Amino acid sequence: MPTLSAAALHERLCAIRMVIFDIDGVLTDGSLYLGDDGQEYKAFNSRDGLGMRMLADSGVQLAILTGRRSRVVERRAADLGIEHVIQGRREKLPAFEELLAATGLAPATVAYMGDDVVDLPVMRRVGLSVAVADAVSTVREHAHLTTALGGGHGAARELCERIMLAQGSLERQLAPYLA
Repeated sequence: MPTLSAAALHERLCAIRMVIFDIDGVLTDGSLYLGDDGQEYKAFNSRDGLGMRMLADSGVQLAILTGRRSRVVERRAADLGIEHVIQGRREKLPAFEELLAATGLAPATVAYMGDDVVDLPVMRRVGLSVAVADAVSTVREHAHLTTALGGGHGAARELCERIMLAQGSLERQLAPYLA
C-alpha cells in the first residue's frame, strides 16, 4: 500500500467514526494462556482500555472482530462498553460487511487495527488500516499506519490518541485529568 502523506493521513484520521480492533496480537500481546482446566486467559493493557473509553466518549464507535471465541473477550468488551463484538469469525470480511450494514457506516469512515494476515481482507477495505508495531511484515506493508508500540503494549491507546488529536477531542478528553 502506498505511504500516505501527512495531510492524507490526517484527513483519514478525521473521517473515522468507528475503530474495529482484533484481539489476539492487538489488544493482547498475542500470547494464549491455557490452564489445565481448559480455561483461556488473556492479558489486556489498562492504558489501551482508557484510551478506548476516551475515544468512545469522543463519539467514535468501537468494535471487536476476532476469529477466536472467548468469554474473556466478552467481559473485556462489557467493561469498556463496546457494543459491537463479533467473535468466532475466521472469515472476517463477511463479518465486517455485516457490521457496516448494521451501523450504516461507509468503509471510508472505519479504521481497523490488525496484526496478522487474517486481518488483511478487512484492512484492504477500510478508510484507515493500522498495523501494530509487531505485526507480521505483510500486514505492515499493507497498512496506512503502523504504530510505534506493539500489540497489548499500548498500540491501541496510540491509535486512539492519534484519532482524538486529529479530530480535536484529545484535549477535552484529557482535561478532567489535568484540572
